[in-house]
Parts: sequence; C-alpha cells; structure tokens
Amino acid sequence: VQAAVFDVTKYGAKSGDSDISQALLSAWKEACASTSPSTVVIPKGTYLLNQVTIEGPCKAPSIEVQLRGTVKAPADPSHLDPDKEWVTLSRVDNLTLSGGGTFDGQGATAWSQNDCQKTGKCSKLPNNLSLNFLTNSMIRDITSLDSKLFHINVLGCKNLTFLHITVTAPETSLNTDGIHIGRSSGVNITDATIKTGDDCVSIGDGSQQITVTKVTCGPGHGISVGSLGKYPNEGPVVGVFIRNCTLRNTVNGVRVKTWPASHPGTASDMHFEDIVMDNVGNPVLIDQEYCPSNQCTQEIPSSVKISKVSFKNIRGTTSSQLAVKLVCSKSSPCHNVEVGDIDLTYSGKEGRAITQCANIKPVFSGKQNPPTCVNSAQSS
Repeated sequence: VQAAVFDVTKYGAKSGDSDISQALLSAWKEACASTSPSTVVIPKGTYLLNQVTIEGPCKAPSIEVQLRGTVKAPADPSHLDPDKEWVTLSRVDNLTLSGGGTFDGQGATAWSQNDCQKTGKCSKLPNNLSLNFLTNSMIRDITSLDSKLFHINVLGCKNLTFLHITVTAPETSLNTDGIHIGRSSGVNITDATIKTGDDCVSIGDGSQQITVTKVTCGPGHGISVGSLGKYPNEGPVVGVFIRNCTLRNTVNGVRVKTWPASHPGTASDMHFEDIVMDNVGNPVLIDQEYCPSNQCTQEIPSSVKISKVSFKNIRGTTSSQLAVKLVCSKSSPCHNVEVGDIDLTYSGKEGRAITQCANIKPVFSGKQNPPTCVNSAQSS
C-alpha cells in the first residue's frame, strides 16, 4: 500500500525565519486521521519550530515522520514554556521517525545561563525529543544537536528501536544526557554515535529488557544504570544488556549507581560485555554511595538491591588509577556478580591501575588486569 504523503510545505511551512509549528500540527492531524499508512514530510531546508506535541492515538495503521531538513528550537530559553519539552511524540503505535535530518536545540544560551553546578538549583529546560508511551516504533537516521537538556527522553514506551542515531553537544553542556530511558520495556539502541556533556545512555527506574549495542560514546559521562533510589516506589530495573560499545575520553565507563540513604529498590540481570575503553575514567563502576553534590547522608547505606550483574571482556586504557570500583551497600551487599576478562592499563604517574571493592564477593573468570578485589584499596 502506497503511503499517503503529507508535506508540511503544503500546509504553509516555509524555510527560514517563520515558525512551522502550526503547519506540522495540521499535517500530523490529517496523517493521523488517515485510514491508510501515512507519512509526514519536512523537506530539506532549515526551519524554525516552536514547542510541539505530536500525539495519537491515530487511525492510520502506521505513520512515519520524515525530517529531511533541520528544525531549530528557539535559542532563548525564556521564549519556551519550562513545563513542556521541545518536540514531544506521544501515544502513537507503529510510528517511525526518520529522514536523515537534524533537531537543533540551540542550547548554548541555556547552558551559559544555567549556573546550577554552583547553586545546585537548575532552571527547568526542555529536552530536544521526548518520546512518551510509544509502542512498536522506530527512531532511525536522525541527529539531535545541542539540546538544552536531555537530547532524547524515553518514558513509558514498549518495543522501541533506535538505529543510526547521532547525538552531538560539547563536553561542557550541562545535563545533556544522550538517550535517557525510564519506565519502558523492550528498548533497543543500535549503531549510535553519542558525544555530549552527560551520560551517553542512562537507564532509569522501571526499565526492563534494554539492549545497547554498537554505541560509540565520548565525550560524555559513560553508559549508566541509575542513579536509583532517590524517590519512593521506583520500579525495578531488570534486564540490561550493554554490548560491543566503545567509550573514548569519557568521565566514566559502564556504571551502576544508587544513592545512599535511598528508598528501597532492585536492579538485576545487568550485563556489560565486549566494551573497549579508550582513556576512560572509572571504567568499571558499581557505586552505591553515589552523591554528586555531597549533600547525602553517606552513613546510611543504600537500600537498592543489586544482583545478577556481569562485566566481561572489558579492555583498553583508563585515565584514572582506580580502574575497577565495586562499592556496594552495607545493608544489602551486591549478590551474584561476575567479573571476567578485564584488561585495563593505566599510564599515570601514581603507578599501576588498582581496584576497590566493598560489600561484594564477585565470581571471577578469565584475565584480571588489574587483579580485582586483591591488594586493592580494600574498604570494609
């Protein structure tokens, strides 16, 4: 069946300085109401786009949004509603977002005004793309550039695939996580290049069956599960598979982080395999005393239970002497953790790479360089 095409330029969109929000929403409304497969097209060119929420449910059995050009967000954050994201796609089944185009969040002004690292109070800024309650959907061949906050935020989605995604923002951009996943199941990220100022991929509570493969990350803060335990009634994290990824010049490698004095929670069945580290700080990390602003009750242990975790075939170079840090909770030590074939070298002036372990008894297999939990900065 030939898809019906709804081109935004037929609804009054013009490239240049005029906002195309209304044209896009009009094209979407007709495409969504169509009873046959339909495609909304934003052709090549550069367009201004204000905050939009594109939502279903739709009558169309499948619907594709093809961004072939570049859409730009308003640069000045004061022109935006802080309680809305920039582009929201919500409650659609069988959606494809594709086309090779770019979502340019024009985030530089927002980062320069956001002095939350000093004050601890971050002004509310919009994500580039928020994907809420999508099912059986695909996001492919798009670029997210210079988001004001998270590039792509995934909430309440089921069976969502990302393929050939590019995320680009400078290392100095605050809180610009590449892809953040929360309360979603069956999310696959394959073949992505993510350069940003925060986690390349972050996996929050309630995430189940998440697979991340062939992602190149850096600069950024690495690939993280968590932080968990900050809020009451967080959903369990179950089934996280991070494989065949490369991290370059990142602040952290692969990590699981939970807050001290946390609310109860669980994270299990998490596997990090075949990872190349190139000049990465803290390459392998379980941190149950995560406290970025040092405003935590460190003496009260985390109540998030971590179990069934493996780190296998992780190799390359570390920029920090502490290559492997597995610091679990006193009150609920990590359970059933396997560490195998670690080969990480450090060439700094302090000496050889070291490891640190607490409240954990891992099972070892294969090579251990540096020797994990042996002669390490052992804390009780």
